[in-house]
Amino acid sequence: MAEQPLLRVRNLGVSFRSGGVESMASCGVTYDLSPGEILAVVGESGSGKSVSALALTRLLPPEPACMITGSVELQGRELVGLSETELTKVRGKQIAYIFQEPGTSMNPVYTVGFQIAEAVKAHRPEISNVQSTVEASLDAVGIREPARAAASYPHELSGGMLQRAMIAMALACDPKVLVADEPTTALDVTIQKQIMELLARLRKERGMSILLITHNFGIVANMADNVFVMNQGRVVEQGSVKAVMGSPQHPYTRGLIGCIPRLGQRRRRLSTLEDALRESETQRK
Repeated sequence: MAEQPLLRVRNLGVSFRSGGVESMASCGVTYDLSPGEILAVVGESGSGKSVSALALTRLLPPEPACMITGSVELQGRELVGLSETELTKVRGKQIAYIFQEPGTSMNPVYTVGFQIAEAVKAHRPEISNVQSTVEASLDAVGIREPARAAASYPHELSGGMLQRAMIAMALACDPKVLVADEPTTALDVTIQKQIMELLARLRKERGMSILLITHNFGIVANMADNVFVMNQGRVVEQGSVKAVMGSPQHPYTRGLIGCIPRLGQRRRRLSTLEDALRESETQRK
């Protein structure tokens, strides 16, 4: 018997209304996320990746400014249509997020430890020693002096340390699904590698599922099990990483992969997506 998906998304659509004009940000997004799986979402900026992820727990403007349609089931429970009170119990506790700009994701006037403690108190009331849980979470993500980091304000930590603290906050409530939205964009290459290795290790140790939003096919190839590609709010291709990257079927996917700079391949200028799409279509014909 096939394993049931942890997260089941069907025909998810997001539209925004402003000044009487409605614009569709994503439409018909469908995928499954299995327990312990890393599923990558790839596409250029504006393709609908982040909006679709935020729609899972309705972290978007309320109606009528934003309309969400379709189905999102977490362990068989439908999330679309839940009240704000019920969704608050899901956010952080069952589905947690880490974002690409850690410096703007934390409140600058509170210490890092205070903010992690808030999440623990909200979702794990059974814990009596919150401070120990905060420091244990910081230690789990590789911060060497967790007590000192907990007492620091966000601006006192480096970008890499702050992103680790954001991951610690997300993991403090032991979520089933971690949504990592471009988690390494603002970091240098060395720290990027450390953060991605950290996520891979935590996935293995905790058995949690990760929805990884990225435009970096290198990260996808090294980390993800499966991938789906988005363009103009729609899923244009999906499958295993090996199948999609080894033999992409959609011109847009071939175009994205064609933009990747390669050692030994000399060009007068870096390919744009439009160049890669034209080249892909020419080769196909």
